[in-house]
Amino acid sequence: MSFDFLDIAITPEVRAAQAAMGSELLWQHRPKPTETARFSAAEDSFIARRDSFYIATISQTGWPYVQHRGGPPGFLKLIDPHTLAFADYRGNRQYITTGNLSSSKRACLILVDYPRRTRLKIYAHVETLALDDEPALLEQVSDSGYRAKPERLFRLHLDAFDWNCPQHITPRYSAQEITNVIQPLRDRLAQLETENAGLRARLTNQGASL
Repeated sequence: MSFDFLDIAITPEVRAAQAAMGSELLWQHRPKPTETARFSAAEDSFIARRDSFYIATISQTGWPYVQHRGGPPGFLKLIDPHTLAFADYRGNRQYITTGNLSSSKRACLILVDYPRRTRLKIYAHVETLALDDEPALLEQVSDSGYRAKPERLFRLHLDAFDWNCPQHITPRYSAQEITNVIQPLRDRLAQLETENAGLRARLTNQGASL
């Protein structure tokens, strides 16, 4: 599903590259969306599970800059079908993304679910807010259990999004995802060890009474 994403991404230079590689017909006759871009329940669920994403901005020199953003799962919040927001936590204090967004509000995000090999791309215009500009929004995007210092808020106004193909995404698993998978095995092993200890105790008692 693509909501005008390729209308933004495909420029004359991109069309020339497609023509050179023989793929231009694949994209010339793609179905056009019949509505404006808006997130659905599928995007909401996907975004709510992410603990990181990549954001690309453009500097005044014309160079792109890609930065990783991370936090607790769901730190990127869907505010409404057209809006995202997140608290920007203190990092290495270079402020390259923040500086770039002061001159060009355009950004592109890529969110990846590595275990399921799923990728969501988002074009948005980004609004930078001080923490005390909108207390209600700060409350909405804050996580009291996450030990990091927020420095500002970013509110993203959706322009377009696209679900990308799973090709070449290598499945990877976070420490928490691995823990979630093996925890039932650990619980079962602990149960079997307890049962085994009980059987040994009973056998010992029976041997002592003979």
